[in-house]
Amino acid sequence: MTDNPVANQFVGKIHINAAASYYYFTKGGKVQHLIHQFKYLGYKKIGHFIGTIYGEKLLQSPMFRDIIYIVPIPLHPKKEALRGYNQAEWFAKGLAVPMNADVDTTSLVRTTDSETQTHKARFSRWENVKEIFALKDSNTLAGQHVLLVDDVITTGSTIEAAAQILMGVPDIKISICSIACALH
Repeated sequence: MTDNPVANQFVGKIHINAAASYYYFTKGGKVQHLIHQFKYLGYKKIGHFIGTIYGEKLLQSPMFRDIIYIVPIPLHPKKEALRGYNQAEWFAKGLAVPMNADVDTTSLVRTTDSETQTHKARFSRWENVKEIFALKDSNTLAGQHVLLVDDVITTGSTIEAAAQILMGVPDIKISICSIACALH
């Protein structure tokens, strides 16, 4: 898509190959309800299902055909234990099926248990996540095209923080994908 609203959120902040979201997210809308069911009420198969459908669509674009690894935004171990699963990982697993890619849940880790971003303003979101990720292993991702995924992109702060860390990997090519993207 020309003038891609997802990619435009990252212009001048991080270098990405491509960016895409399946849905637009609006407060009080059907997509918000769907994400709420998926993220907070335990319906993790929603993410896998959407990932499978969206993975097929992404393959129609040459920008996403050479993805080797899909890296879900990691949750802090405490939050993942409390929720019982990482919603971004379930979305990634769905994407991986049609894209024939591997899901990497070990190279990028969350080092800080940050507060929820749900009610924060743009700058507060960025401040909340700017140093919460670390690279555990860069060898696996070196020289690869990686798809960094999350459930929702609101301001892009979380994806930006994770991508900044991944950009330290030699010769990495980063693309971004989410289930939904909020319009600004």
